[in-house]
Amino acid sequence: MYFVGNDIGKRNHEACIIDSAGQIQGKTLRFPNTQAGGQKLIQWMKSVNSDLSSTEVALEATGHYWLALHSFLRKHGIRVRVINPIQSDAFRNLYIRQTKNDAKDAFIIAEVLRFGRYTTTELGSDEMVAPRQLSRFRFSLVDVISDLKRQVISVLDMLFPEYEQLFSDLFSKTSSELLMEYTTPEEILAVDTEELAAFIAKHSRNRLGPDKAEELKSVAASSFGIDTALDAYRLQLRLLLQQIRFTEEQLEFLNAEIEKRLKALDTNLDTIPGIDPILAAAILGEIRDISRFPSGVKLVAFARIDPSVRQSGEFTGIHNRMSKRVCLTYDGRFGLPQISPKYTTQSLRTFTNKNGLKVNIISQQRAL
Repeated sequence: MYFVGNDIGKRNHEACIIDSAGQIQGKTLRFPNTQAGGQKLIQWMKSVNSDLSSTEVALEATGHYWLALHSFLRKHGIRVRVINPIQSDAFRNLYIRQTKNDAKDAFIIAEVLRFGRYTTTELGSDEMVAPRQLSRFRFSLVDVISDLKRQVISVLDMLFPEYEQLFSDLFSKTSSELLMEYTTPEEILAVDTEELAAFIAKHSRNRLGPDKAEELKSVAASSFGIDTALDAYRLQLRLLLQQIRFTEEQLEFLNAEIEKRLKALDTNLDTIPGIDPILAAAILGEIRDISRFPSGVKLVAFARIDPSVRQSGEFTGIHNRMSKRVCLTYDGRFGLPQISPKYTTQSLRTFTNKNGLKVNIISQQRAL
């Protein structure tokens, strides 16, 4: 049996092949991340062992760079194992010299494969990969919109700092249309009050009108904003608002596409209170095939919110992979702290130290 480890890079990969005894077979192979490079890898493996059915290949799930090589090898009927980089990194500690280069990394990956102590990553079916990809893209769009809104507020704080107090939602349709048309206090003061009232009534569906126009005029007259480079700031604000509008349209289209794909899946996740179709698709995309987890404990461990046990001698501790803060009190003199609303659980441990002093450890935690 032969084992091939691949150290993944953006432009080039490094491969190392070892036998069942862990002996390196020849020199490592550096090959480009191309079709020709993939063929070069296959020919190199055949030169060591012509029977590829007795050769296993492993690579790390490094970003997205491993996907192309993984797809190529699978198409050619080669068994590929995608291992967790955390496990290969831990395996490196077996060696006294902590050398790290592409050739050494490829050898470490091959060794992990040979020992068989690894957890594989599976891509899943197209029906599961698509919701994951679209959900992750959706989260990135939400972040983009949030960042654009922060930039709008920053510019508005200089141009018209009082404006934010005029609308409960600064980015509502009425407010956005108003800022696109009348960006600065000077522009609001220059427009006729009746014309401004009609504009506001049109975009608010007659919920607002003359009163809001009068309020805007009054606030604009006493605005404490800048008076330099107004054209530049006005242009920036309008372009930011256009970007927000465009990205929000993309988000609506993406939401509809995700919901459509979710309907094609056999799931009832979205029937749980608090889980809408968008969140359900994101959960399914990350979990993929639920049958991979024989119990709820395994699923919790996959989500990395399971407690881990730390034991040494007579001490046994349980560590939760959660956001945690710890407070120490001595003989109760400082009292127990009140749990913050953002922390979901609180635990108390009491012991006596070597000086006979009673110590309380209060741990407040929330799941990440």
